[in-house]
Amino acid sequence: MSPLPKRQQNKLDRERRILNAALKVFAETGYSGANMDAVAIEAGVSKPTLYQYFQSKEALFSAMMLGERDQMLDVFEHPSARGMVADLMEFAWDYADTVLRPDLLSLARLIIGEVQRFPEIGRAYQEVGPDRLLRGIMDYLEGQRRAGRLAFDDAELAAQDLWGLILSAPRTQALYMPDRTPTRAEIARYLNNGLRVFLKAYSTQPETDLAELVRLIADHSLNQVQHDD
Repeated sequence: MSPLPKRQQNKLDRERRILNAALKVFAETGYSGANMDAVAIEAGVSKPTLYQYFQSKEALFSAMMLGERDQMLDVFEHPSARGMVADLMEFAWDYADTVLRPDLLSLARLIIGEVQRFPEIGRAYQEVGPDRLLRGIMDYLEGQRRAGRLAFDDAELAAQDLWGLILSAPRTQALYMPDRTPTRAEIARYLNNGLRVFLKAYSTQPETDLAELVRLIADHSLNQVQHDD
């Protein structure tokens, strides 16, 4: 792939810097407390420059959340040649590594605290975050159903099952106990069991897929040990 022209690359780098700054500001002050001045200062750009990229706080928040969603859905939107089970496992870890980040947990806590007074904040967060992520999961699962790899009647329920099974409990604990960060082993325990239950429920070839999951878990565990060493 040819490198981007310098001007275009600089623009992309500045946009990424703005989005990173926005996440920091939103995570520290909440949606209602964040403002464009603070984001511009954090990003090291002028306010007119910031408005060239994002015309409002709402647009900036949406772009920030979509960026996180795109990271989590990358494997579903660009499936690998390794197969469905590998895709599901990669998504599970990408999802965990994203939503358990301290900055995103802080943002979620602040939004939960604001929704009673400002319901529109909750709607904005839901629409550009969880709702869009859910649709991306549904699209992938629908594709696997058409390919004969999964069997279900309701794509939304199947997607919610996958989502809930892999990480619901540790994320809830992390939200309400910020001083209690789950270890990689604890996360793996939930992810692996959640994927196992999902495949038992929805795979059209459960024995084959469960055997593949066992192999992938072993590989992941070995890679984690080597990384720690």
